[in-house]
Amino acid sequence: MAETARLICAAVDLIEAGEGVRFEVEWQGETAAAFLVRWKGQARAYLNRCAHIPVELDYQPGRFFDFSSEYLVCSTHGALYDPSTGACAGGRCNGAGLVPVPVQERDGGIYLMASAREGT
Repeated sequence: MAETARLICAAVDLIEAGEGVRFEVEWQGETAAAFLVRWKGQARAYLNRCAHIPVELDYQPGRFFDFSSEYLVCSTHGALYDPSTGACAGGRCNGAGLVPVPVQERDGGIYLMASAREGT
Protein backbone atom coordinates (compact mmCIF):
# COMPACT_ATOMS: atom_id res chain seq x y z
CA MET A 1 0.00 0.00 0.00
CA ALA A 2 1.38 3.41 -0.97
CA GLU A 3 2.05 5.87 1.85
CA THR A 4 0.20 9.17 1.44
CA ALA A 5 1.81 12.50 2.19
CA ARG A 6 0.73 16.13 2.62
CA LEU A 7 2.71 18.99 1.07
CA ILE A 8 4.07 21.40 3.70
CA CYS A 9 5.99 23.79 1.45
CA ALA A 10 8.14 24.09 -1.66
CA ALA A 11 11.70 22.93 -1.00
CA VAL A 12 13.15 26.24 -2.27
CA ASP A 13 11.20 28.11 0.43
CA LEU A 14 13.23 26.48 3.20
CA ILE A 15 16.57 28.28 3.59
CA GLU A 16 19.57 26.75 5.37
CA ALA A 17 19.49 27.71 9.11
CA GLY A 18 16.90 30.36 8.25
CA GLU A 19 13.29 30.96 9.03
CA GLY A 20 11.25 27.83 9.59
CA VAL A 21 7.81 26.85 8.40
CA ARG A 22 5.05 26.25 10.92
CA PHE A 23 2.37 23.64 10.24
CA GLU A 24 -0.09 21.46 12.13
CA VAL A 25 -0.05 17.71 12.56
CA GLU A 26 -2.43 15.22 14.11
CA TRP A 27 -0.44 13.76 16.99
CA GLN A 28 -1.78 11.15 19.39
CA GLY A 29 -5.38 12.13 18.75
CA GLU A 30 -4.98 15.91 18.88
CA THR A 31 -3.91 18.72 16.59
CA ALA A 32 -0.40 19.85 17.49
CA ALA A 33 1.85 22.66 16.26
CA ALA A 34 4.97 21.54 14.40
CA PHE A 35 7.77 23.23 12.49
CA LEU A 36 10.16 22.54 9.65
CA VAL A 37 13.72 23.89 9.23
CA ARG A 38 16.63 23.17 6.92
CA TRP A 39 19.88 22.16 8.61
CA LYS A 40 23.02 20.97 6.79
CA GLY A 41 21.00 20.52 3.62
CA GLN A 42 18.31 18.34 5.20
CA ALA A 43 14.71 19.19 6.00
CA ARG A 44 14.06 18.52 9.71
CA ALA A 45 10.70 18.71 11.46
CA TYR A 46 9.70 18.58 15.11
CA LEU A 47 6.68 19.21 17.27
CA ASN A 48 6.74 22.86 18.29
CA ARG A 49 6.90 21.97 21.95
CA CYS A 50 9.75 22.60 24.39
CA ALA A 51 10.83 19.48 26.30
CA HIS A 52 11.05 21.46 29.58
CA ILE A 53 7.49 22.84 29.62
CA PRO A 54 5.29 22.29 26.54
CA VAL A 55 5.28 25.83 25.10
CA GLU A 56 6.05 26.71 21.49
CA LEU A 57 9.69 27.46 20.76
CA ASP A 58 9.61 30.34 18.27
CA TYR A 59 9.92 33.88 19.59
CA GLN A 60 8.40 35.20 16.38
CA PRO A 61 6.53 32.99 13.91
CA GLY A 62 9.12 30.87 12.11
CA ARG A 63 12.13 32.00 14.19
CA PHE A 64 13.53 28.81 15.71
CA PHE A 65 17.32 29.28 15.56
CA ASP A 66 19.35 31.07 18.21
CA PHE A 67 21.41 34.14 17.29
CA SER A 68 24.38 31.99 16.23
CA SER A 69 22.14 29.91 13.91
CA GLU A 70 23.72 26.78 15.44
CA TYR A 71 20.89 25.61 17.70
CA LEU A 72 17.12 25.55 17.88
CA VAL A 73 16.12 27.57 20.94
CA CYS A 74 13.09 27.83 23.19
CA SER A 75 12.38 31.55 23.46
CA THR A 76 10.70 31.08 26.85
CA HIS A 77 13.30 28.98 28.69
CA GLY A 78 16.47 29.27 26.62
CA ALA A 79 16.69 25.51 26.15
CA LEU A 80 18.94 24.61 23.20
CA TYR A 81 18.36 21.71 20.80
CA ASP A 82 20.53 20.12 18.11
CA PRO A 83 18.85 20.90 14.75
CA SER A 84 20.00 17.54 13.32
CA THR A 85 18.37 15.35 15.94
CA GLY A 86 16.28 17.51 18.28
CA ALA A 87 18.44 16.31 21.19
CA CYS A 88 18.96 18.60 24.17
CA ALA A 89 22.14 20.64 23.68
CA GLY A 90 21.93 22.72 26.85
CA GLY A 91 19.75 24.83 29.06
CA ARG A 92 16.50 23.86 30.74
CA CYS A 93 15.62 20.87 28.55
CA ASN A 94 17.14 18.60 31.25
CA GLY A 95 18.37 16.05 28.73
CA ALA A 96 15.00 15.63 26.99
CA GLY A 97 14.72 16.33 23.27
CA LEU A 98 12.21 17.53 20.73
CA VAL A 99 9.75 15.06 19.20
CA PRO A 100 10.67 14.45 15.54
CA VAL A 101 8.02 14.58 12.84
CA PRO A 102 8.68 12.45 9.73
CA VAL A 103 9.01 14.49 6.54
CA GLN A 104 10.33 13.73 3.08
CA GLU A 105 11.82 16.06 0.49
CA ARG A 106 11.03 15.06 -3.09
CA ASP A 107 9.81 16.43 -6.40
CA GLY A 108 10.53 20.02 -5.34
CA GLY A 109 8.44 19.84 -2.17
CA ILE A 110 8.66 18.87 1.47
CA TYR A 111 5.95 16.50 2.60
CA LEU A 112 4.52 15.42 5.93
CA MET A 113 4.44 11.63 5.89
CA ALA A 114 1.20 9.81 6.73
CA SER A 115 2.71 8.12 9.80
CA ALA A 116 3.12 11.56 11.41
CA ARG A 117 -0.60 12.20 11.20
CA GLU A 118 -1.24 9.18 13.40
CA GLY A 119 1.49 10.08 15.89
CA THR A 120 3.44 6.89 15.29
